[in-house]
Amino acid sequence: MNAEKKRVFITVKTYPNISDKYAELVCTAGILEDGTWIRLYPVPFRLLKKEQQYKKYTWINVETTRSSNDFRNESYRPTLPSLTVETGPSRPDWNERRRIILENGEVFTNLQTIIDKAKTEKMSLATFKPTKITDFVATPDARDWDAQKLANLQMQSQQMSLFDTAEEVEAEFRAVRKIPYKFYYLFEDDAGKKSRLMIEDWEIGMLYLHCLESTNGDEKAAIGKVKEKYFGEFLKKDLYFFLGTTLKHHNVSRNPFIIIGVFCPPPLSPNEQLKLF
Repeated sequence: MNAEKKRVFITVKTYPNISDKYAELVCTAGILEDGTWIRLYPVPFRLLKKEQQYKKYTWINVETTRSSNDFRNESYRPTLPSLTVETGPSRPDWNERRRIILENGEVFTNLQTIIDKAKTEKMSLATFKPTKITDFVATPDARDWDAQKLANLQMQSQQMSLFDTAEEVEAEFRAVRKIPYKFYYLFEDDAGKKSRLMIEDWEIGMLYLHCLESTNGDEKAAIGKVKEKYFGEFLKKDLYFFLGTTLKHHNVSRNPFIIIGVFCPPPLSPNEQLKLF
């Protein structure tokens, strides 16, 4: 299968997960220049060269091939040595982000429509506008990574030591901290359908860790601070969800989607709203 160069506007970076096969991975997704979605996997993000470690809302260029073991329409395998990051604006340009994400691509307001497309068209990524956010909750999760996955990570570390110093290997293969909670939004769509979806992005995991540090390890207080942002601050903005399916549950789950990112541009002024019509 021939590789194809693609220009991708990064919108999603999930919190790192330890894989049985590839060590630590980040699922990345973004918008192509024609407004369609693409998923890039696998990406061992913390092992990329510093100049390749892309941020959200930046353009990257990378050679890709259609994933041979993932039937979902948007799934591509990146050729990591080809990855380059474009220099973006020094300050957030929310108008440009809106144009790329909301005006160039399709925005859904009905969850069942997305679920149906997942089942019949193999669609696995979408931008969704909830009609009403009703709650934000955290539930306990495993406090440590799976022992077998950690052993695999250590084995890969030892293999790499043939080529790097012990200090470099230890730094590169140190497992990212496990988040001992799962976070969920409860919401309604335009048909009044009530749902609860897990949020699995890099930002919420890092926010929890920062809040935990600022509260001297008080997990309850840290969760409260996370809720203040996601159920307080974000609801004052123009909130959208980036939804994605997992390969394991795409065909078997009644609703295979999770929230893999949130998009919170400032609300439009009345004049800006008029310009849309």
